[in-house]
Amino acid sequence: MTSAIAAYGTLLKLGDGGTPENFTTIAEVRDIGGPELGADVVDVTSHDSPGAWEEVIETIKRSGSVTFGINYIPTGATHDATTGLIAVYEAKTLNNFQLVFPDGAVTTWTFAAFVNAITPAAPVAGELSASITLKLSGQPTLA
Repeated sequence: MTSAIAAYGTLLKLGDGGTPENFTTIAEVRDIGGPELGADVVDVTSHDSPGAWEEVIETIKRSGSVTFGINYIPTGATHDATTGLIAVYEAKTLNNFQLVFPDGAVTTWTFAAFVNAITPAAPVAGELSASITLKLSGQPTLA
């Protein structure tokens, strides 16, 4: 018996900044990666470290980035320059996002991020798409 969960159905949502905040699912999201949670470490090895083994301590936690692809719809409400990802990028605003996993508990990670990069692609024999990078700022809520 497997405990694996299919990733299909994962949602990425954009907050509107309101009180209470409403989140809208970003349309046409493809593969999602991240955020890559990590931490800086500092070497604290000394001359009396047991057995001459390296010793480290953890310092700053890093929240990383979320990367994802979209089937780019230039006039789509969650993609466009009026209310969508392009608008958030242009405004240089820190927005709240939610990553909602399709598990039975509907696990939701909420984080503040800047739209750091948008890279459209228009191949002759392919679909109009874009790669998006969100750079997290501050502590995410991983619940």
